[in-house]
Order: sequence, then structure tokens, then C-alpha cells
Amino acid sequence: MIYNGIDFDTYFKHYPDENGYFGPYGGAYVSDELKQAMKETTEAYFTIAKSRKFIDELRRIRREFQGRPTPISHLERLSNKLGNVQLYVKREDLNHTGAHKLNHCMGEALLAKYMGKKKVIAETGAGQHGVALATAAAYFGLECDIYMGSVDIKKQAPNVARMKILGANVVEVTHGLQTLKEAVDAAFDAYAREYKDAIYCIGSVVGPHPFPMMVRDFQSVVGIEAREQFVGMTGELPDAVVACVGGGSNSAGFFAGFLNDPVDIYGIEPLGRGPKLGDHAASLQYGTEGVMHGFNSLMLKDENGDPAPVYSVSSGLDYPSSGPEHAFLHDLGRVKYDVINDEDSIDAFFELSRMEGIIPALESSHAVAYGIKLAKTMSHGSVLINLSGRGDKDMDYIIEHYGIR
Repeated sequence: MIYNGIDFDTYFKHYPDENGYFGPYGGAYVSDELKQAMKETTEAYFTIAKSRKFIDELRRIRREFQGRPTPISHLERLSNKLGNVQLYVKREDLNHTGAHKLNHCMGEALLAKYMGKKKVIAETGAGQHGVALATAAAYFGLECDIYMGSVDIKKQAPNVARMKILGANVVEVTHGLQTLKEAVDAAFDAYAREYKDAIYCIGSVVGPHPFPMMVRDFQSVVGIEAREQFVGMTGELPDAVVACVGGGSNSAGFFAGFLNDPVDIYGIEPLGRGPKLGDHAASLQYGTEGVMHGFNSLMLKDENGDPAPVYSVSSGLDYPSSGPEHAFLHDLGRVKYDVINDEDSIDAFFELSRMEGIIPALESSHAVAYGIKLAKTMSHGSVLINLSGRGDKDMDYIIEHYGIR
């Protein structure tokens, strides 16, 4: 399939290029000291992670420890309520630890083990990446430091407890807005000090090369599985696929299975309280090109050109930029990026819970809300939504701020 001059049949051979660019986006904007660490990680990925031994071990882990493949569920009652469009969800909430994050964390931690590293370092917002990496560190016997903003620590208390039970050291970040951006800042600072003995296991398709590529590749198992399963269930491809986008790890992996197919692809960003700067985190919708955290992408900026304050009801989506591959696919038009606000996400949270017995993460609720919205515009067909995580972590926050609807 050729789209806007890009042959998606060979897309993954050419993007990113050898310097980590997806068109103008990506790269590695790091200090001279960290350039060597990035080079070491890149070389290890292209040698160790491409070896048969590594691949076989990762497949075994996915099968025996993670519980992959995760299933697809037909949302029959919700579909019947909406009309003639059939809604389906890819159940990453049933992946061990309750979200898609373990897919790349096990891969990154396995790579760290092969590289002889003793520690993994990461940031987390919603806590799912932190829990996943703490799980991987426990599995492989590695030390683990997780950096998390004070605001998110309060919002995501169950996940903080899980990380600590798993043996991780949760480092509270108290500067700035005390959310995901500040956690990334602190984690990068720690990595710069400890890179000889540690590896930074970034939580999304962001950061300097090779992380956007590595995380996408490890997460592509979601899209590959979903495509095969959906065709097996229905005999055809879905008409549309939908996933939420913050940094963009779940969506990058999910979309990877469908980029070369005649399928409409939708990436959904958080509109939060509205389009005013500071009230949302929709960088692809409202951002401009800029560099932060070692990569060039579309970014929300303040009056000084620095990363702007952002907001979302979902801790995992409140980041002022998005992965460079998402910016590239946005410019190409291959993926249609749109927004959903807090209120519609909360409504979808309760709708899916009540109609189907599935409590989604607030991140996933954005995709569910958009899937419902999209289905109402279609006369027939099917929509496959990536349910990137379960909502256990969000229940206390939702009950406190929104009550039981």
C-alpha cells in the first residue's frame, strides 16, 4: 500500500532511518556523555535483540509469564445499543500487570540483562509503566528506580503500592507541575549519572533514538496479534482501528499491525477541559515542532517556546509532546488524530463497565469514547479499539472526583 508517496509494504525497513528520524522528527538530542550510552544501546538492540536466542526467550516470556496472546472481545451489548456497527476491543487489560506496558518492559529488561546492566531506571505517570518495569526487574533480578511526580503519586496510590511491593524504589519528583514531564526530566538526570551500570527503560515511543523504535517494535506484538485474531474471528479486516495517544506506546504498537492495510486508523489525544493551552495535552492537534527529552516532535509550547503545562484526567496522557513516529504519521495523514475530552472519557468509562463488565483505564477510556462516537457516524461496519489497560488504578480517583454514575 502506497500512501502519500510512502510504501508501507517496506515502511519498517526505512523508518526510522539510521539516525533515528521519521522524516523530520526523532533523532537523539543528548549530551556528548549520553551519546555513547545511546550508541551502546542501539548497537545492543540491533545485535542482541535480533538474535534467535533473545527472540526465543522473549516469546517464551510472553507466552508463559505475560499470558500472551491477549484476546479480542466483541462488545455485543454496546454494539446493539449503538446500532449496526460492531465494536471490538483488543484486551491488553488482560496482559500481566493490567496494561500493554509489560510488552516493552520485558524486552528492555531482557536487553539490560544481556548487556550486563545491574539497574533499570524509568519514569511513570499513570503508574502502569512503573509497575510493569518493577515486575520485569523482579523477574530478572535487577535493581529498579521509578521516578514519579507528586501529583501522580497521589492519584495513583494503588500502583505506587504495587511498585514498592515488587521491590522498586519509587522516587518522588516535587518540582514543576509534579507530573509526567517532570518525572521524565528527573529520570534522564539520573540516567546521565548512572548509565554505565544502568539502562533507561523509557515508558513510551519518545526520547532519543533508539527508544522510539525499540518501544514500537516491542509493542508491535499487539497489532500483529490483533490483525490475525480479528481476521480469524470475522474473516475480514476491521473498517477502523482506534487507540489513545499520549506519548504513544500502545497506539504505535497497535497501528503497526494495520499501516499497510486499507483500514482507517485513529489516534485519540486528551482534550481535557478544553482547547485552551494548559487545559489539555493534545500535542499533535495543537502543537508545533520542537525538541524536548532528547527528540524532535510536535510539542505544546509556552510563550517562551518551552514545553507548556498540560492537563488530562488521565495521568498516562498528560505529556506535552508525542512520539516522533506519531508526528510523522500525522503529517502524512496516514493516521487521523483527533481529541476526546475528560467528560466523554468518564462517560465511556462507566458505559463500558456497565454494558460489558470491563472497567477500562482512563487512558483507554479516551479510545472507547471515540470508538462510540465514530460508530454513531457509520451506517455499518466494524471498529476495533485497543483497550490498553484496566481501570483498577483509577477507581478511587474517579469515585472521589466524579462519584458513581
